[in-house]
Amino acid sequence: MAKEIVQESFINLWEKRQSIDISKSVKSYLTTSIRNKCLNYLRDTKKFNTEIILSDVLFQEVDFEQSDKLIEKELNNKINNAIDDLPEKCKEIFQLNRFENLKYKEIAVKLNISIKTVETQMSKALKHLRKKLKDYLLILIALLEVFID
Repeated sequence: MAKEIVQESFINLWEKRQSIDISKSVKSYLTTSIRNKCLNYLRDTKKFNTEIILSDVLFQEVDFEQSDKLIEKELNNKINNAIDDLPEKCKEIFQLNRFENLKYKEIAVKLNISIKTVETQMSKALKHLRKKLKDYLLILIALLEVFID
C-alpha cells in the first residue's frame, strides 16, 4: 500500500506540474502529499487513532519546509524515546550495531559476550522498536520510498 501511495503521489505531481508553485521544494511537496495520503489511508481503514488524524487536519496549511522539519523532529523524538526505553545492555548492543556499525562478532568481542547473546538482544531491540513505532510505520515507509528513489 505504501508503494501505491508513493506512486500515486508522483503521478499526481506530474499531472499538476503546471499549477504547482515551483518556488517551493518538490521534496517538501511530495513529502506532504505522501503524508496526507497515508493519513487518509489510515483514517479510511480505521487503523489509526481518529483524534490524531483530526488534529493533524487542522495543521495541513503548514509551509512545506516547516512541515518537513516538524515531521523529521517528531519521528526522531519517537525513535530516540523508543531506543531509550530499551534495557541498558540491549540498548548498548543496538547502538553499537546501528550507530557505530559494528558487526555482531565485533560487539561480542568488545563486550565479552557470545554472538548468540548479541543476536538475541538485537532481536529484542528490533521487536521493541517495531512495537513502539508501529503507528508511524506506514509514514516511515512512504518517506523512505521517496528518499530512496
